[in-house]
Amino acid sequence: MLRRRSLLHAAAAASLSPALPARAQAYPDRAVRIIVPLPPGSPPDVLARLAGDGLSRAWKQPVVVENRPGATGMIGLQAVARAAPDGYTMGVMFLTHTVLPALMGPLPYDTARDLAPVANLVWLYNVLVVPADSPDRSLADLMARARERQGALSFGSGGNGSPAHLIGESFAQATRVRMLHVPFKGPSEAVTGLLGHQVSAMFATSSVAAPLVRAGKLRALAVTSPQRLSALPEVPTLAEAGLPGIELREWEGLVAPAGTPRAIIDQWNAQMFQVLGTPEVRARLADLGMTVAAPNPPEAFAGLIRDELQRWGQFVKSAGIRPG
Repeated sequence: MLRRRSLLHAAAAASLSPALPARAQAYPDRAVRIIVPLPPGSPPDVLARLAGDGLSRAWKQPVVVENRPGATGMIGLQAVARAAPDGYTMGVMFLTHTVLPALMGPLPYDTARDLAPVANLVWLYNVLVVPADSPDRSLADLMARARERQGALSFGSGGNGSPAHLIGESFAQATRVRMLHVPFKGPSEAVTGLLGHQVSAMFATSSVAAPLVRAGKLRALAVTSPQRLSALPEVPTLAEAGLPGIELREWEGLVAPAGTPRAIIDQWNAQMFQVLGTPEVRARLADLGMTVAAPNPPEAFAGLIRDELQRWGQFVKSAGIRPG
């Protein structure tokens, strides 16, 4: 009798089971990856690894940072655009990616349509540096020499369309000072060229500039941030150095393949700002010249990307910048 009653209960439960919703698996339930379109040690790589450590602890799942350098960041972002939109692949996007469509022509992906913005994560500021034995001991010195010898002084960058190039050209336009741009094959080569006096100056990321300034190998004339950087507290801002109203900044954010569920994008957005909001992470990023952005929704980052595509598209044309 007991066995018959148990069988009846089992049959009844089986008949009801299709009507009961299956419990959704918690996300993420396996490893996720963050694709960085630059080599290890670059600012986007450091950002991804710091965020990944915090996410891994919060989600109890591995967060793998995968470096896909090459083609000025296109290879890595193409890998993101072509990944499955299931929330298990994200990518770091930065200013350069909004310049490439105008600089390179048609890309293997559509920057505006093939990627889903998650959040703008950090702002980055640069340091105007010269060789330690340069005759320019201040921004005023450099400006005076550049105006006296229009086009004779030069500035280096990691290549045409790189952030250092764009910031240098923006600086030249804003100050009406003409300097010769010298592109190198990457940021490291550009710094080496500056140390070797192949160029007169460079707008270097503070993570690169600060150690060389502290070691006495480079001299910092100004920082492009609205306030002084904690990594170089003795270096004045452009405004303090005599050029008010000029703010030159980069940014880095997180994107997903287009079609990624909005619930997952919102989860990444919230969790990233929780991780980046911790004092230790903020301090580490500040040492590298990065300022954590105020929490912003995906729509705000989409607006930034859209505005930057338009801005830099026009700038590339007006400045006559060519790939090289």
